[in-house]
Order: sequence, then C-alpha cells, then structure tokens
Amino acid sequence: MGSKPERADTGATRRTGRGVDKDSDFSAYMAARQTALYRTAYLLAGDHASAEDLLQNAFAKLYLSWDKVRDREALDGYVRRIMVNENNSLWRRAWKRREHSTDAVPETASHATYDDGLGSALWSYVSTLPPKQRSVVVLRYYEQLSEAEVADVLGISVGTVKSQASRALAGLRARAPRSLNPHDVGDER
Repeated sequence: MGSKPERADTGATRRTGRGVDKDSDFSAYMAARQTALYRTAYLLAGDHASAEDLLQNAFAKLYLSWDKVRDREALDGYVRRIMVNENNSLWRRAWKRREHSTDAVPETASHATYDDGLGSALWSYVSTLPPKQRSVVVLRYYEQLSEAEVADVLGISVGTVKSQASRALAGLRARAPRSLNPHDVGDER
C-alpha cells in the first residue's frame, strides 16, 4: 500500500501532457501581452468595465482555438481582431443602445494607474466615432499598425481602412477645436 502502481502511457495521458503545455503556453502569452492588449480593449470599448469584459472574452476565444493557431507571431493581430468583432457585435445588440452613461462615478476600490489614452483632450472626440471608424483609428494611430496590418486585423481591404480613417479624421477635424491640431499654428488654410 506504500506506493501507487505505475499507469501505462495511454493516449489520455499524452493528451493531458499537451493540455498542460497548452495551458502554460497560453498563460505565458496572456501574462506577457495582457497590459498592451488591455489598452487596445479600452480604446475600443471606451470604459474600464467594458474593456475588461472585451479582453476576457477575447482571451477565452483565443484559448478555445489555441491549438488551431498556426502562426504564433500573429497572435496579437488575432486577439485584436476578436476584440474588434466582439466590440462591434456589442453595439448591434439592442440592450447596449439603451445604456446611458452618467457623470456620477460609483465608489470602487482603487486600481493601479494605467495609461488608457485619456490624457489627451482629443480622446473625448475619438470616443464619439462610430465603432468601425473608432476601430480603424485605434489600430492605425493608437496602436501604430500599418494600413495593411489594420486591414488584416479587421478583415477588410486596405482601401476600406483608408476611407474609414479619412472619414474619421474629417469628422474629428469638424468637431474638435483647432487648438487640438498640432500642425495648426493659427494660420487659416
């Protein structure tokens, strides 16, 4: 009764071993990239609670398809695409349209300070963009992806990225005060 008998190496044991590798690989990726991807989620969602939900859903979907992802170098793009699609899906739901934001903030526990992109007065205007335009602006200008990379993440053409960015920037120029334009030194064009 002192020791357990050794079990034969079955397929179940080997699968469990791969499951452990999957868990450790996924955990390592998540720990390394969570902060950067949270910033993207926040910029897409516009508030901390929604950003946390968005990132959590994206990580859950990534975990479920972890074994199917062939190009480990493209994981960030894959997660960004999941977040953009999830965020766009949320805006299509009727219950989301009934939500109204308020100036009164409920008491919460203090959290570590996080650079969420709100330091700029321009963000208040970016957050008013339609979801697709905001996605393009966030990925193109906040995440500094190329037009081709944004197109790949969103599953759209480079031309659509350019037109969405152009419309978004035109809308921002029309709504935002001229004082926010770093290239504007007061002379009329």
